Parts: sequence; structure tokens; C-alpha cells
Amino acid sequence: MNNIMKIMMVATFTTGALAAGCQTTANLPAPSSQAVTNDALQAYAWQLVDAKESNGEQVAKLFFDPAKPLTLSFMNDEGRDYVAFINTCNNMSAGYSVINGNVQIKNGISTLMACPEPQASFDTAALATVQGKYSLSKNANNLPILTIKSENQVAHFKAVSK
Repeated sequence: MNNIMKIMMVATFTTGALAAGCQTTANLPAPSSQAVTNDALQAYAWQLVDAKESNGEQVAKLFFDPAKPLTLSFMNDEGRDYVAFINTCNNMSAGYSVINGNVQIKNGISTLMACPEPQASFDTAALATVQGKYSLSKNANNLPILTIKSENQVAHFKAVSK
């Protein structure tokens, strides 16, 4: 009888602990999506915080200098929408459009400085990072997050004031 009582007590404790854990997780707000629009993209600069290849490994070329992360600044100049790449070796920008929530990057331009490694690889990786499906959401702290996903990688950018 003593062993049965111990087993019942352990089962009761385990069930209670699992239920409490589920309640804690359930109470956290889930990330919320928002529409990808020019206004939403242009409201902030977007600083890269994470980029993973399809195999789950970090895109190391994008993180060689943590003090100078890739930052995207979406802007409009005299009716032309473009994105500027900040912290790249070459001065880089590209036109873009948002059609039905899909961002299309086009006509990239760049200075042609002969950048040494690892800066040259950073510039190339930066151009690849902006190609993909864009989504905007807010994290649990209600801060905007820009995600760009392609078949090769997923990159997350946090919103920073311009």
C-alpha cells in the first residue's frame, strides 16, 4: 500500500507540474503578423540579428564584424523606392517594390571598390540575403521583426530607429 501511495503522489505531482508548465507557455503572446507595406518597411532601419542557412548553420559571412551588422534602410526619394545597405564595404542600394505584400528587389547598384576579405564576402552575402519572401511580425515584446526567407536561408532583422 505504501508503494501505491508513493506512485500516486509522484503521478499527481508530475501532472500538476506539466499543467503549470503548459499554462506558462500558453500565457505568452504569440508573435503577430502584420502586412508588408512601404510604410511599414520605411518606418525603421532593419538590423540583422540572425541568419541561418537551410541546414541550420549561421551564415558566417554576415557576422564577421558584430560591431557593424548588416542594416537595411528602405526609403523613397522623389517617388522611387529603394533600399540602402548599411555597413557594407561598397556603397550598395537597390530599387524595390511591394506588390500584394511581396517585396521585389530590382536593379541593384554598387560602387566597385576592390574590397578585401571578409568584406567582399559580406557584400555578396548581403545581396543574397534580401532576395526572398518578406514577412513582418511583432515579437513577444511587441517589437517589429522583419524576416526574409529564401530556399537557402532565413534572416531576421530587428527594427531600429532611423
